[in-house]
Amino acid sequence: MRVTQVSARFPRVTRYAAAVVLAALAGAGLVGVSAQPASATPSGIPSKATAQSQLNALTVAAQGSTSGYSRDLFPHWITISGSCNTREQVLKRDGTSVAVDSSCAATSGRWYSPYDGATWTAASDVDIDHVVPLAEAWRSGANSWTTSRRQSFANDLTRPQLIAVTDNVNQSKGDQDPSTWQPSLSSYRCTYSKMWITVKYSWGLKLQSSEKSALQSMLNTCSS
Repeated sequence: MRVTQVSARFPRVTRYAAAVVLAALAGAGLVGVSAQPASATPSGIPSKATAQSQLNALTVAAQGSTSGYSRDLFPHWITISGSCNTREQVLKRDGTSVAVDSSCAATSGRWYSPYDGATWTAASDVDIDHVVPLAEAWRSGANSWTTSRRQSFANDLTRPQLIAVTDNVNQSKGDQDPSTWQPSLSSYRCTYSKMWITVKYSWGLKLQSSEKSALQSMLNTCSS
C-alpha cells in the first residue's frame, strides 16, 4: 500500500490524526510513503562533530522567566525580497514545484514535513516553525536583546532556525524544548538536535540541564 499525502479535504484534527498514524506505520516499515523531502533544506546544519563542540560550549543555566514576553517583540514575517516575506521564502525553499501569485503567496506545491512524515499540497496546512521557539529564546537570553536583534532571530534564514512543517505539529510543539518535545519521526531527531544546538550557539543563548541531556541523547543517534 502506498500513501503519498493526507488530503486537505478532511478536517484539520482528522488530517493530523491520520498523519500521525501514517508516520508511525512508515517508521515501522508497514507503509511505503513515496513523498520525499524537497532538496532545499534549512542552511547551516552542522556535522555531528561540530554540533557536539557547540553543545559542549553552551552555557547551562536555570531556565529564565517568560515574564514580559510577547511575540510582538520578535517582529516577523518581514519582507525578504520583492513582495516575498520570510514565511513565503521558506515555503518556496522547502517545497516542491511551488507556484506563487503576484503577491508571492503560494498557490500550489507540495510540502513534506520532516517532523511527522506527512506531505501536504495546500500551503494553509503548513506552518513555518521556529526551531528554537521565540518564547524559549526569550527565557534563554533574548529578553535582554534589542528588538532589532530579536527581529533578525525570528527571520533567520542563515541558520537552520526556520522550517516548513505540519501546522498542527508546530502548534503541539508550542514553546517546548527537546526535554519535553521531539519530532515524532525518530529518524529526524538527529537533524533536529543539530539544528537546535547550532541556533542556540550562533545566537549566544543558554540552555538548561534537562535540555542539554535530551540534546545529547538525540545527537548520539547521529552517524555524522
